[in-house]
Amino acid sequence: MILQRICALIAAVFLSLPLASQTQTIPDAHVWLSTPDRSSAFQEQPEPLHFSATAGDVPAITVNDMQQFQPIEGFGFAVTGGSAQLLMKMSAAKRSDLLKLIFSPDGDGIGASYIRLSIGSSDMNDHVYSYDDMPPGQTDPTLAKFSLAPDEANVIPVVKEILAIDPQMKILGSPWSAPAWMKTNDDVRDGHLKPEFYAAYAQYLTKYVEGMKSEGIPITAITVENEPLNPKNTPSMAMFADEQDALIGKYLGPAFEAAGIKTEIQLYDHNPDVPSYPLSILADPVAGKYAIGTAFHLYGGDATTFTAVHEAYPNKNLYMTEQSVTQWPGSKGLDIAEPIERVMIGATRNWSRNALLWNLDADPHAGPHTNNGGCGSCYGAITLDGDTATFNVAYYVAAHFSKFVRPGSVHIGSSEMDQLSTVAFITPDGKIVLVADNTGNFPKTFQIVYHGQSVMATLPSESVATYVW
Repeated sequence: MILQRICALIAAVFLSLPLASQTQTIPDAHVWLSTPDRSSAFQEQPEPLHFSATAGDVPAITVNDMQQFQPIEGFGFAVTGGSAQLLMKMSAAKRSDLLKLIFSPDGDGIGASYIRLSIGSSDMNDHVYSYDDMPPGQTDPTLAKFSLAPDEANVIPVVKEILAIDPQMKILGSPWSAPAWMKTNDDVRDGHLKPEFYAAYAQYLTKYVEGMKSEGIPITAITVENEPLNPKNTPSMAMFADEQDALIGKYLGPAFEAAGIKTEIQLYDHNPDVPSYPLSILADPVAGKYAIGTAFHLYGGDATTFTAVHEAYPNKNLYMTEQSVTQWPGSKGLDIAEPIERVMIGATRNWSRNALLWNLDADPHAGPHTNNGGCGSCYGAITLDGDTATFNVAYYVAAHFSKFVRPGSVHIGSSEMDQLSTVAFITPDGKIVLVADNTGNFPKTFQIVYHGQSVMATLPSESVATYVW
């Protein structure tokens, strides 16, 4: 009886309070907007949005933090050999300022938190090299000539500067080709890895990870071959699924294990239009146990395939490791809506733990790149002309995610509308981040509903907004 009276008294006091004190107070939502005319390019809007208990009469985007999906490891770019070369040509002060703008989340920085390096050269280098090149007709199966020297002038110093800004930076390494002497055609382009050199190639990748660690550069993960079904780049190397399966299961996985290497192995590293490739390796109990998950690009196929692979192997991770987002230099507009929808929202709504865009920076001619198979239209997130930096669409595409969706954030539920795509996250410090993308050719007014309260928002046509509260 006494307990009942106490409960009744508490209830009476609670009911006597004003309604506002019974309702959770939701902080204002701050908005960062990008529009196609560049009148706003990832700029914070002057007026925050105020949540209230009064519902609007327009369509709603509901954010549900009780519905949680994959953790987020980071967003960023490929620091190619060519991009590192251009950065090292800048004055030290200008380079430092630019790298802070890219990799620090403080102030005006966009906080990119995950980078990709090529193991050896990629097609965005001014020449092709591996870490164990030999004269024609000679081989080096013991890797006695192995050396990271080709990266010492540009890649290694740039990465060290990046790590000084963010020591927790995640780093993916991806090879475009094994040394030519290991390949069936003795060439840097196309060809397959010779079976007799599987063990040597596994040791080659092991030595890379160990060598970078000795330089103070911890490699978070590697893929075994960039775009294994694309033999057209210079350099490149074809690698079918059964070849990658054998390499990982019999050689690379055991080599990492024997060396005590904790660097993760990501499968495939190519488009989702051939999901049978990673699925066949994940199905192998020998090779599959060594793989943390599957890496995808998005040049062919659709990000919904990520979900199909997740559903088949929910204990394995998904990663989006490359996509070129570019527009011609001198473009007056900012074509941001489509890549945000297809690449960034598409990947993260389909279980990807990261999203890496291709090529951090290039010169005004999309260089440097290799001849006969280098990308002549990969202008990068930033165009560098000496110390002058011009920020391109990929920079802003990444910024809408990287600045606020910090590593350790979790993808949470959010509804969508016709021509209004969304993805939402809860950050390690409890903030909610909603990215909304209007691909329509007219403005959209909607309400954001969270924990029973709502706020009205209008998003201009072909524009993107990040809402943070």
